[in-house]
Amino acid sequence: MSTFELSAQPREQTMMRETEAVAAVAAGAAGTFAIEATDVNIFYGQFRAVKDVSLQIQKNKITALIGPSGCGKSTMLRAFNRMNDLVSTARIAGEVLFHGRNLYAREVDPVEVRRKIGMVFQKPNPFPKSIYENVLWGAKINGFKGKADDLVEQSLRQAALWDEVKDKLKQSGLSLSGGQQQRLCIARTIATRPEIILMDEPCSALDPIATLKIEDLMRELVEKYTIIIVTHNMQQAARVSDYTAFFNMEQDRAGYLVEYDDTKKIFTNPKDQRTEDYVTGRFG
Repeated sequence: MSTFELSAQPREQTMMRETEAVAAVAAGAAGTFAIEATDVNIFYGQFRAVKDVSLQIQKNKITALIGPSGCGKSTMLRAFNRMNDLVSTARIAGEVLFHGRNLYAREVDPVEVRRKIGMVFQKPNPFPKSIYENVLWGAKINGFKGKADDLVEQSLRQAALWDEVKDKLKQSGLSLSGGQQQRLCIARTIATRPEIILMDEPCSALDPIATLKIEDLMRELVEKYTIIIVTHNMQQAARVSDYTAFFNMEQDRAGYLVEYDDTKKIFTNPKDQRTEDYVTGRFG
């Protein structure tokens, strides 16, 4: 198991928490799951966006979060790497465990969390820099000291983009097509060497051909990374994910988890009638 280092805490606390993490692995918890959410409630001011969600994400699998608009699935996704911290009114109750540690503990550095748990957003967002500089950007910020050329090539190869851009690395990332830009953003995320990649509707702005390329890429990446994806596309969830979590919302618009299971079971034999109604298109 790789060690999740906390850069802003005394050595004694680090050793104590590493001992706790080892104990958790021995108990079969942190060793089985990439990340665990327990009784998570997320608020924006007085509004509760996510209610009492507990979810255990399997390592090296693709987990899809599905549900109608406004049910809190993107908010839940952002809770996995503390992106909600960037919203001044946001607060969270409950635990999100990574390597046996609560990511919301006071001593945990959210920047370090986001290095280990990367994010790919809905719309491609390359920087107005060269393709080469785009890939290196996050790695350099995080103190990368190795061979830059090797990291760029490796990351672009993993993102299935190298063959298309190897002769134009000095060109702007903005000159690429939408699908290529999204794969460039994935390469930029990979370059920081995360363990988990979060994807918030990564194909919603892409055409069908580019979408299939991203889906094929996800199936390749999951051999090395854990992937959690939010999608409104039921066919996409059924095609690419190993596990699916269906979210719905109550009358007060608080999102909650209805059912979480193997994707095949969710789409062919769900336990809850609400899940069946959603995946068969009766609402949503």
